[in-house]
Order: sequence, then C-alpha cells, then structure tokens
Amino acid sequence: MNNEFRGKQQIKDLKILIVEDDPTSVMMLVIMIEDYCKSPLIALNGLEAVQLCKENPDIDFVLMDIKMHELNGYEATKQIRKFNKDLIIFAQTAFALPGDKEKSIAAGCNDYISKPYSQSELTGLINKYIKK
Repeated sequence: MNNEFRGKQQIKDLKILIVEDDPTSVMMLVIMIEDYCKSPLIALNGLEAVQLCKENPDIDFVLMDIKMHELNGYEATKQIRKFNKDLIIFAQTAFALPGDKEKSIAAGCNDYISKPYSQSELTGLINKYIKK
C-alpha cells in the first residue's frame, strides 16, 4: 500500500457537519468532501447544528452557512463555542460583504470561504487544518 493511499484512507475517516439551508448546496458539498468524509452530518439551520455538535463531540469540521433562518451561522457558532472551543468551524456565505470574514472570526469561526468556491479551494482549506 503506498503512502498516498494510506493518507486518503485516514482522511476518509473525518466526521464533517454541513450546516446549510439550501438542498442543492448540501448535495454539492457532500460531493466536494467525499474524499474526506463518507457520510457527513447535515443540519438545515443553526439550531440543528448546535444540537448535532452537542450530540457528536467527535466532529472534526463544521461547514457553517452564515445566512440561515431560525439561527444564523454567527449565533450558532457562538453557541457551539460555549461547549466546544476546539472544533474547527469554517464560515461560508454567498453574500460576502466587506467585514464578513472578520465578523465570522469574531463569532468563533476558524476560517472563512466565500461562495461560490471550487472543490480545490474547499479541500485546500480542509488540508490546511488537518495538518495542524
């Protein structure tokens, strides 16, 4: 077995939570991260995200949409940070405005990615944090 294959095997074991209220975006994200996670958890709003994070403390990454009904990504991240300071959370939004990245980081996100983004941009971001 070569090293590249072994690396992919380890990566496939990641537990990733997708927080996204748009079903098409959820399907796209599932495909984009399939080399890292076989069966991601899905939350359709911030309230579900907080609950899933409480129930699954072993989640490795969260892809957090910012603009959602019920509880937006900023508030969901703040709530998650109250009980999990170490979870890696990436903010993602289609409505990128000046200051959004800073607002995301201030809410507790580790990083920020603006939609639309490519699979290589997303996997590059994941790889950046896997190595830490």
